[in-house]
Amino acid sequence: MSPSVHVTPLQRVSDTEAAAWHQVVAASTAHDLPGVPAPDPGQIHAQLTQPALGSRRLTWLATAADGAPVGVAGLRLFTSTGQQHLAELELHVDPAHRRLGTGSLFLSAVVAACRAEGRRSLVATAAADSPGEAFSERHGFRRALTLDHLMLRFDELDVAELLRIADAEHPGYRLTGWTGTVPDDLAEAFAAAKNAMNDMPTGDLDYGSVAWDAERVRAMGKVVGDRGDVLLTTAALGKGEVAGYTEIVIRAGETRRALQYDTVVVRAHRGHGLGLWVKAEMVRRLRAGHPGIVEIETDNAQDNTHMLAVNRQLGFRFHRSTHEYQLDLPTT
Repeated sequence: MSPSVHVTPLQRVSDTEAAAWHQVVAASTAHDLPGVPAPDPGQIHAQLTQPALGSRRLTWLATAADGAPVGVAGLRLFTSTGQQHLAELELHVDPAHRRLGTGSLFLSAVVAACRAEGRRSLVATAAADSPGEAFSERHGFRRALTLDHLMLRFDELDVAELLRIADAEHPGYRLTGWTGTVPDDLAEAFAAAKNAMNDMPTGDLDYGSVAWDAERVRAMGKVVGDRGDVLLTTAALGKGEVAGYTEIVIRAGETRRALQYDTVVVRAHRGHGLGLWVKAEMVRRLRAGHPGIVEIETDNAQDNTHMLAVNRQLGFRFHRSTHEYQLDLPTT
């Protein structure tokens, strides 16, 4: 470990510290994931200063002798019932300052914090064949899940096929949609549909489960809005229920790419093509209402064969892979 590097836990993140964080993340992303856009400064600032849903965050900043930022680490501590055993690590070291022990020093602080908080599972994401993958494996993390990232580029769309899918008849069901927080009259039904996410494939991750209710879905919409992002939801309604839905987020400052959040079809309504239907309608909605957006990025567990097939039918194509790693921590 270079004695000239100093790691400091951050209390209330200042504008200067948020800017330093962004500087490190931008350098790390450009080196490890060429072609993947780094979050803009506003996104980083919101991430570090705005409350999150069902979690709280601990942060650390590493600086060189001259005060220049060289590394950052964030620990998300999940607080919801069903996930209080879980923590999630984000760690970046400026490429010019790697192999000096900064990442290991961060990890020691993070593991100590996890133990103090009674966490048994620490998870982290690393791109396939990246330095983060090697770091995780070197420090005892096990690979628990592989995700395929897919990209839908609108200039490659088969528009006629998209409209055919979106306009197809689904007897007993109708489409609706909203921007931001769920309407009050759908909050309970939407929460019930959200709970269907608990049977999504999670590999060997000790991810736990989340219980959704109307209050939580409203809080989710507020959290996304408060950080400046746009949340779009398209849902299929049937038999007094939200039978399925899909969510898209356009991050603050984003000029071209939307991110896929949940897509769910409730078990009792599966087998009717509702997942494909709501996703096709969402693409039509994005093209009409957000013409600056020209692509959507999504990710699916490699063993989620049904959703991978749905996405490929819409025109999503393989982009890259990431691995979810887990470090199992002894509890006392």
